[in-house]
Amino acid sequence: MTVRKLKLLLLVFFVALAAPTATLVYQAYGQLKWEAFHQHQQLARELSLRIDARFQEILRREQGRPFSDYSFFKITGSEETAFLQRSPLSNFPAEPDSPGLLGYFQVDNSGQLQTPTVPDSDSQNSLIDEDELRQRVDQEQKIGQILSQNRLVKKQLPSALDSAASRDFAGAAAEAPAASAPVKEIIQGLNEYAAEAVEEESGLSVFDSLSSIRKRSGQKSKTTQSGGRVADLELDDRYEVAAQLKDMQEPEVEPKRLDRKLRTEKTLLPEATSIKSEKQDVVQSDNVSALLTKQQVVRIRAFESEVELLEFSLLDSGHFVLFRRVWHGNERYVQGLLFDQKKFIESLIVGPFYESSLADVSDLIVSHQGDVVRLIGSRSSRDYSSSRVKGSELLYQTRLVAPFSEMELIYSLSRLPLAAGNKIVIWSAFLLALVLLAGTYMLFRLGARQINLAQQQQDFVSAVSHELKTPLTSIRMYGEMLREGWADETRRKSYYDFIFFESERLSRLINNVLQLARMTRRDDKAELSEFSVDRLLEEITPRIESQLQQAGFQLKLDCSNECRELSINIDCDWFTQIMINLVDNAIKFSANAEKKLVEISCRQQRNTILFSVRDYGPGIARDQIRKIFKLFYRSESELTRETVGTGIGLALVQQLVSAMHGKIDVLNREPGAEFQVSFLVAE
Repeated sequence: MTVRKLKLLLLVFFVALAAPTATLVYQAYGQLKWEAFHQHQQLARELSLRIDARFQEILRREQGRPFSDYSFFKITGSEETAFLQRSPLSNFPAEPDSPGLLGYFQVDNSGQLQTPTVPDSDSQNSLIDEDELRQRVDQEQKIGQILSQNRLVKKQLPSALDSAASRDFAGAAAEAPAASAPVKEIIQGLNEYAAEAVEEESGLSVFDSLSSIRKRSGQKSKTTQSGGRVADLELDDRYEVAAQLKDMQEPEVEPKRLDRKLRTEKTLLPEATSIKSEKQDVVQSDNVSALLTKQQVVRIRAFESEVELLEFSLLDSGHFVLFRRVWHGNERYVQGLLFDQKKFIESLIVGPFYESSLADVSDLIVSHQGDVVRLIGSRSSRDYSSSRVKGSELLYQTRLVAPFSEMELIYSLSRLPLAAGNKIVIWSAFLLALVLLAGTYMLFRLGARQINLAQQQQDFVSAVSHELKTPLTSIRMYGEMLREGWADETRRKSYYDFIFFESERLSRLINNVLQLARMTRRDDKAELSEFSVDRLLEEITPRIESQLQQAGFQLKLDCSNECRELSINIDCDWFTQIMINLVDNAIKFSANAEKKLVEISCRQQRNTILFSVRDYGPGIARDQIRKIFKLFYRSESELTRETVGTGIGLALVQQLVSAMHGKIDVLNREPGAEFQVSFLVAE
């Protein structure tokens, strides 16, 4: 098998493991994300229910108000025990239970406006302080302006100071000479307001179609023009929230019923003429108690009123209106509440949203009939434009309780913190990826090493065969020549020497192979003994000189007397084999050098003895210095190499040196290379 085939095999192995592992991690991560998504979805649902409960509270309170509460005075009790008192809506300044409330109003069938905070007769006006009356009139006028702006009432003088329907304001001013200057100013201002009024279609018919005006005309309120449509936000609903949570959302909005009747109630009201007949007595009174003392002259009439369900709408001016229709005495009225949109949403929706943990991860969009009314950004967001949430992920969407069902709460995720197991999945995925990559790489390295080792072993067998065949062939040839007597006396000695040296080379080769086998099997251990440097040099010098002489090299030995006297713990046979292999390596790689010299030196460095073997050949390439001690490594190809050898000499040297607790190194010289072997000095 080649390295290329190994790469392809490991690539297939890696993909086969990585694909299912990545799928499992992706599924686990997706499950965690879904769980986190579902948890925040439940939080959004609970928050929506709390917000919805606040709307229901307003609805229950306003739905239960009787018809008579929308007048300044009302009759309580039965017809026999009836008594007159102020309406709970007549208090000023009011402390509204509904946030953002601008005031209550009542519109009759002709489009005339009346508010419960302003009395409907002159006798009742006198019960209120003039400054307070001015403020009450201003409030009623403000409500009238908003409603007339939306064509819900006619531009008119509020009923507060209109003493008689047939009487103009100038006449009212003339008949009230005793009235103070502030009241006259009010009357004059209201006259000017009435003079500028333009007749236009208005009245209860507009209320009848109020909820569908914008749908038919395609208009938007001023407050929604900048927000745009919800559909334009293109919220990402890949989790199919609407479909999956259809059963989990609030009860569906009840369809609009033809019968909108809520209840029928019996209403007691004072006749206006009865009160006016006592006007002089009342005017001279400075409080309500004076009027109440005249209750015996107030005529009480009972009416049966039919009250319909409340409806809710967003006006073109941006105000919210909650209104109902009432049939009273064969006449139709509209009673309702007017809200400031900003304060209404701030209190009922924005406040609870920012009190919840959802404000950290999501934005809240409040819409009405598909128009964005308000975008409530998360706590971390400073951008409240609709472009920021465009394309974000939809978390939850629901409608409010009827009649607020045209309003929707839409939660979009700004970020999604994952569940607690997220870190475990991420770290597990990281470790799996690391193990898979590292394992594949190690398998590749191991396989490549085995392939290279197998190739080197083949090269080794080829080299050994070559190394054995060449000297054996020469020995056989010279032996036959000597046996046949073909050599004269002068040549015999050289033939015998050649046979001897070739035999020595064969012995070294065989010894190296056997020694390598023993070292590989760990069968051979060093027999360390204390030898002096001088004795070691005496042991190896004759064998090295013979080796060099045969190759045509000279030996230069350099070792000081002080160094010769030192001793080291060493195996003498192994040391001899080390030096012979190093000299043999120097001969092979400097065979073509101009200077055929091998230097052997020894010197002391601190507590070690350093033996060096230097040649004057071409040296060693830098990229091969750390590779030459590898087993079977050769710098030349087996097909093109010019030097002899098996590639085990230097590897064996390193193993022998390490087994005797020494160190070996190689340095490039100019010219040549120098091998250094160091051993500790014996104590």
